[in-house]
Amino acid sequence: MKAHTKETQAAITPDMAIQLLKEGNNRFVANKKADRNLLNQVDDTASGQYPFATILSCIDSRVSAELVFDQGVGDIFSARVAGNIVNEDLLGSIEFACKLAGTKVVVILGHTACGAVKGACDDAKMGNLTTLLHKIKPAVRAIKEPSEPDKRNSKNIAFVNEVSMKNVELTIEDTRSLSPVLQEMEENGEIKIVGAMYDISNGKVTFLD
Repeated sequence: MKAHTKETQAAITPDMAIQLLKEGNNRFVANKKADRNLLNQVDDTASGQYPFATILSCIDSRVSAELVFDQGVGDIFSARVAGNIVNEDLLGSIEFACKLAGTKVVVILGHTACGAVKGACDDAKMGNLTTLLHKIKPAVRAIKEPSEPDKRNSKNIAFVNEVSMKNVELTIEDTRSLSPVLQEMEENGEIKIVGAMYDISNGKVTFLD
């Protein structure tokens, strides 16, 4: 499998980009990775890169976007931060990926049993992590059930996963509201901004409606 060129990238629509990621994850789950020579792709991309997707995911060691979507060198931009939240630096990076480098979809990828989300649920405080977890707190507050305080913490994995999914949804909202560049591109049909959840127990990515 060759790396993408300017021509193949241009031919991909946002919906096609999502489908390519879904197909890649299906291969990952089935343990049937695409036949590609990564060193050849290094040569292919030495003079330029034409990725088709941008993935914002957590830094969790189990959630490498290149692996879980079975992509090669030059296929995707991968932005990672604990809790898959956005700030001006990450938004600037995504704007570069879409507006200047031509990617067709932005995927906000959360995952089950997220440690950052657990920290936000438990109101953890430690150095700069405190500020980061504060950005996840709106998702914690948005999940109303269970209402009992003793069930709204990291020990309740169902609650944690609900918060993780809500955090993806709120990050999508932040991406649109804080980046006029990306919002305009989406309104013009140049890109799609979508959410997805990765299940650490089976490797499956589920795209959110």
